[in-house]
Amino acid sequence: MSKTLSFKTYSAKPAEVERKWYIIDAEGQILGRMAAEIARVLRGKHKAQFTPHIDTGDFIVVTNAEKVALSGKKIEYKTYFHHSNYPGGGKFDHVKDVLKKKPEKVIEHAVWGMLPHNNLGRQLFRKLKVYAGTEHPHAAQCPVEMKVK
Repeated sequence: MSKTLSFKTYSAKPAEVERKWYIIDAEGQILGRMAAEIARVLRGKHKAQFTPHIDTGDFIVVTNAEKVALSGKKIEYKTYFHHSNYPGGGKFDHVKDVLKKKPEKVIEHAVWGMLPHNNLGRQLFRKLKVYAGTEHPHAAQCPVEMKVK
């Protein structure tokens, strides 16, 4: 007679998830490394109760988006492409110009590319708050300072 171990896989329920608020200062941070860490926390992969089909992540507030750094020569050569779905409606925007006009979009675009592109990803993306300056309206949530490696 052999003894077998029986393990049950834990699956988090949405009501059980405890959410925290984190704040990241983007000044001098490399865009890709910071976006990867933000996506990991938004998804909830830093928690032991991570469940792939449930939103177990936390909220992220990013400040100083205009002072984010890009490695190499990306500040000169990186472009964003979008199309209006009309003939000849393709447009290229350089990251240098986007950083001047709407610096939040650079971080949001980088993080969105690292999240799942489905209903869960859109739900996760709504927990990201990006601001160009140091001011943000989320002081009441008492966000904890988070260091990006």
